[in-house]
Amino acid sequence: MKKVITIVEDEKDLNELVKRYLEREGYEVRSYLTYDEASQHTNDDDVHLWILDIMLGDKSGFDLIEEIRQNDSQVPVIFMSARDKEFDRIIGLEKGSDDYITKPFSPKELVLRVNNLIRRVYREEDTKISIDGYEIDETQRMVFHDKEKIDLTTKEFDLLMLFVNNRGTAFPREAILSKVWEANYFGSDRVVDDTLRRLRKKMPDLSIQTIYGFGYRLG
Repeated sequence: MKKVITIVEDEKDLNELVKRYLEREGYEVRSYLTYDEASQHTNDDDVHLWILDIMLGDKSGFDLIEEIRQNDSQVPVIFMSARDKEFDRIIGLEKGSDDYITKPFSPKELVLRVNNLIRRVYREEDTKISIDGYEIDETQRMVFHDKEKIDLTTKEFDLLMLFVNNRGTAFPREAILSKVWEANYFGSDRVVDDTLRRLRKKMPDLSIQTIYGFGYRLG
């Protein structure tokens, strides 16, 4: 099951950028631009992590975390701020935040912090997925069949998890290329077919269906 992350950031472009990076990482992301919007959802019980901007118009992320903590004292929170002040960091910790990142920051750095925090907080959860006779350990990035390990390359595993986390969803090649190889890949989209062919050879029981003229889907 996908982890749910909620972003509260009033800079629309930054909000969208962070949302895209986290979605590529496999998270379900909800985003709000204002304090008032977010305040209506502070009692959502299915959120695994909040990312809060400190400055939110007349209100602040410090006010918002108090509302969140009234409903859930354990859910992790990361603060974002353009103000690199020790005072803000201390207040954030006192309010119960788990991390603090200063703008401008690399979205990849934020994703790394999110991944580390999610793993630490939810490490006791079973990360093994059973599908079509295979057992997938997403945390260790390993696949087994009848207790025998199947060796996958990085992209083969990333492609596998895209289908597993979105079972039943049909993806065109262009979308797969964007999600697995990201925007810095400039080669042919035939790399999707080649990688999928190798994945099918290694995992022949995996029910990945070809949708002719469109793309692929895990049935």
